Amino acid sequence: MAAPRRAWLVFGFSIEEAAGEPGPGPGPRRLESGPEGISRVWPAWSYVVVETGAGLEVRSAGLRRRLPGWAEALPSETHLVLRGAAEAQAWPRAAALRGALRGAPAWSRALPPGPRRPPPLPLLPGGFATPRPPFFAALPGGVRARGLALGHEHALALGAAGETYAWGGGRHGQLGHGSLESELQPRLVEALAGMPMQAVAAGGWHSASVSEAGDLYVWGWNESGQLALPSKALAEERAQDEDTGAGDTELTPCQEQPAAEDSAFISIQAFPALLDLPQDLEVSKVSCGSRHTAIVTRGGELYTWGWGKYGQLGHGDNVSSDQPRRVEYLVAEGLRAEEVVCGPWTTYVCVLEP
Repeated sequence: MAAPRRAWLVFGFSIEEAAGEPGPGPGPRRLESGPEGISRVWPAWSYVVVETGAGLEVRSAGLRRRLPGWAEALPSETHLVLRGAAEAQAWPRAAALRGALRGAPAWSRALPPGPRRPPPLPLLPGGFATPRPPFFAALPGGVRARGLALGHEHALALGAAGETYAWGGGRHGQLGHGSLESELQPRLVEALAGMPMQAVAAGGWHSASVSEAGDLYVWGWNESGQLALPSKALAEERAQDEDTGAGDTELTPCQEQPAAEDSAFISIQAFPALLDLPQDLEVSKVSCGSRHTAIVTRGGELYTWGWGKYGQLGHGDNVSSDQPRRVEYLVAEGLRAEEVVCGPWTTYVCVLEP
């Protein structure tokens, strides 16, 4: 019996649309992999870096360029940070998309000899990389991080013992400290103390973490339903669609209830909230886009919610949702989800094909 094959699918905004060209639709679209396959992806808004058996490759509309000698990427719309065995460098986006990494980089940092499999970017020895100037920030000695996630204005660190730290901008509650204040240095998220986490994720202005038991915690901004908590903006959109007859999706019993008072809605969740998932699902992976969230369950299913304007939720439409919805396309095709990585307006999912 042949072993299952790994493939990457993508939903949502395309690199062709970013270049002003017609888009292929909400998806799903298969990432062309060639015989060597694709093992990891790092998406930005207008391009994506993939790791194949032949090394890293940057892809934009109509272009593919090899990036030989590099092991990991951290992309943005201004610069691309690359890490190799002995050095990390930042290059202007335009140079990276041309594959023209010649001359002096915008930034570089020598890396000391370390473990064969160092923690993933953005982590670097002594601190972490950022894909925009100044490109590096130190971590206090008391924070021993094994994972780190960057949002638009904030950062989350996963400690060696599973503790969660948050710092940076806090105006949307994305730090989880119970206030809207910013923090200059990593601060322990006390609401999660004593609950070891296995993963953290940072969206534009929201955050998520997965416990070792498979529970999902969310906090921050919920304007587009990205926390899977009741969103007033989405309730108003549904009501308007009903009034105009524009709604083409079947409403759940919860959605069919009369409009609730404002107190029933959550715009900002300043403390981590344990999310009540359908059927008490246990989570293995989580990733956050600018205003949407995706999880992979331990059973290999993909659930998404939040902003859906470009089809990034994978449900074959452009509808936003403040409720977790299973991506039925994978179920219908007999595909098991293994990994999920959100770009700002996209969702990349690694699946096992029968």
